[in-house]
Amino acid sequence: MTRSSLLLALLLLPAAPALASSFAGSSAGSSAGGTSASSGSTSGDDKVVLQARDDAARFVASDGAIRGVRLEAALRHLRETRSQARWANDLQLARAILAL
Repeated sequence: MTRSSLLLALLLLPAAPALASSFAGSSAGSSAGGTSASSGSTSGDDKVVLQARDDAARFVASDGAIRGVRLEAALRHLRETRSQARWANDLQLARAILAL
């Protein structure tokens, strides 16, 4: 369990500033409310991972039996951009995506 916690912490640290800035940008004020959904400050890379949450939930709930295309893209992206993700199995990464 300690290894999973460490992996989760390592995966979340680089993403935390992007998530915080996205939240700040979307809640900055009511005048930007109509456009904030499409003009968030997260990069396209972060969006790949965040958009995979539904697929990750299905994957975890099915114990790895259901694999969606968005989850596959997110797993590939995480392994290409974060060295610590290369050592994690798909289920660990899917759980980390859900924790975001």
